[in-house]
Amino acid sequence: MKLLRYGPAGEEKPGILDANGQVRALSGSDFEGRGVSLERLDELRALDIENLPVVENPGRIGSCLASVPNFFCIGLNYAKHAAETGAKPPAEPILFSKATSSLHGPFDDVEIPRNSLKTDWEVELGVVIGKETLYVSEEDALDHVAGYCTINDVSERAFQAEMGGQWIKGKSAPTFGPTGPWLVTADEVPNPQNLRLWLSLNGEVVQDSNTDDMIFTVAQIVSYMSRFMKLMPGDLIATGTPSGVGLGMTPQRFLQPGEVMELEVEGLGSQKQTAVAAR
Repeated sequence: MKLLRYGPAGEEKPGILDANGQVRALSGSDFEGRGVSLERLDELRALDIENLPVVENPGRIGSCLASVPNFFCIGLNYAKHAAETGAKPPAEPILFSKATSSLHGPFDDVEIPRNSLKTDWEVELGVVIGKETLYVSEEDALDHVAGYCTINDVSERAFQAEMGGQWIKGKSAPTFGPTGPWLVTADEVPNPQNLRLWLSLNGEVVQDSNTDDMIFTVAQIVSYMSRFMKLMPGDLIATGTPSGVGLGMTPQRFLQPGEVMELEVEGLGSQKQTAVAAR
């Protein structure tokens, strides 16, 4: 299933794509917490989609998740990205978080924060947890995944690395987490380690890779994280970005107002954002 949310910001409604790409209206819980649990997804699968109302003009598409209990991230998880930043590939997954308030629509403007000089782009595979997950094995980890989505893990590099403390400061500004357009259920993604992902800036492709370049696979990430915390239904994990970020360019290149990012993870839908100065 491909699940989405449509409507004005703050007034989105849940929907599902039918076989012809039309949006069908869903009733009941929004896509957050239990609304994306494995049990709830089974309830949705049991529906006759063709009998659901067609949304003739869905308009704006919002984040595929209404909110998230946690917005986790994995750092330096692509071999070529680690190399471009001059970092040694990590021996264990690097875990950090984005503020949940950074969750954002996939086609809405991205705001460059006040005093920012180094706002950067990062196309990523997003993983949504579908059941409580603690001490899960790698073999069973993917059975705990509700689905996958496209994420732009927008980052302010000076805030992240030059001002002390945790990376979360450079990851969490409002609009820094465009997510969607779809939450694609896990049954439609049999191998999350073989998905092309790319991002273009003003029409120039700057990131173009495959999830097979991940240092730690989705199964390894979910299992590893569950050693330290209980993952909950609706938790979102951004699994790292491939090479081609502005930080890794020579000379370095960062977002300016008016520039346009387009990005996609294979099978999970595309995004498009225009960078604007913070309001």
